Amino acid sequence: MVMRHPTPGIVSRSARYLHKPLINGGDGVGEHPTQALLDVFTIREEIGTVNGITVTMVGDLKHGRTVHSLARLLTLYNVKLQYVSPPELKMPTEVTDYVKSKKISQTYFEDLLEAMPHTDVLYVTRIQKERFPSPEDYEKDSYLITPETLIKAKQGMIVMHRCRESMRSVSSWTQIPVPLTLDRRRMAFYVRMALLAMLLGKC
Repeated sequence: MVMRHPTPGIVSRSARYLHKPLINGGDGVGEHPTQALLDVFTIREEIGTVNGITVTMVGDLKHGRTVHSLARLLTLYNVKLQYVSPPELKMPTEVTDYVKSKKISQTYFEDLLEAMPHTDVLYVTRIQKERFPSPEDYEKDSYLITPETLIKAKQGMIVMHRCRESMRSVSSWTQIPVPLTLDRRRMAFYVRMALLAMLLGKC
């Protein structure tokens, strides 16, 4: 069974009453584990390894379920995590506490430029206007990716963005001077196929 539900934590609670595998397809602002598997697979395909890299997560880290799952999954590797977000949209404490318990380095920034020089993977989440207390706070450029921002990017850095439709996070897609990993549908197909095969005992 695959479950997607708007209530955080409902999938794990439901799994206690089932005798068959239950896949979390996303539970509100909680977790999205299969997306995290896809993200790690994408990093490995694009960079060649997941170990020894710095992953910078930028945007709405409070409500972004993909970053919650990705941060947890990355604790299985030798990585450093950097967070860039407005103070009111920081990574939840339960996530950072979990990452800390695995002895993974975490650094928080409010300005993306400060995080850029050491970043190997720039993971961008969508920032929604309604999450901000005022329109002025939303219009700040501290979390906007521009060609000028990426001048500070280290060689070989990749940008992972979940949806081209979210144009607020990136000023001009055609002018971005580093690889953009946007269309991951093919790799998503492989990862989820492998997960189903494993659960069905086919591999």
